[in-house]
Amino acid sequence: MKAIVVSYECKEGMREAFLNAIKAEGIDEACRAEKGNGRYEYAFAADAPDRLFLFEKWETEEALALHREMPHFKRLGELKNQYVNDTIIETFEA
Repeated sequence: MKAIVVSYECKEGMREAFLNAIKAEGIDEACRAEKGNGRYEYAFAADAPDRLFLFEKWETEEALALHREMPHFKRLGELKNQYVNDTIIETFEA
């Protein structure tokens, strides 16, 4: 199983707007509904007002690869251009 922690460093004051856009477009729900998804949840950083975390788990590398081809994944990338300055992705074997 692959575990992923994504840290989004949002543009100043845009963290909540970014998360609201993700939820309004159903990106979070679409990802949770994908075959092979074991976890997909967002959390605010307690000590950084512009940081948003995403925690994911995928059953297989193939499921993760398919996830990256989904239209909602590509839409998230478009939203990042609007709301995010930097993204750090950490991947772990779970």
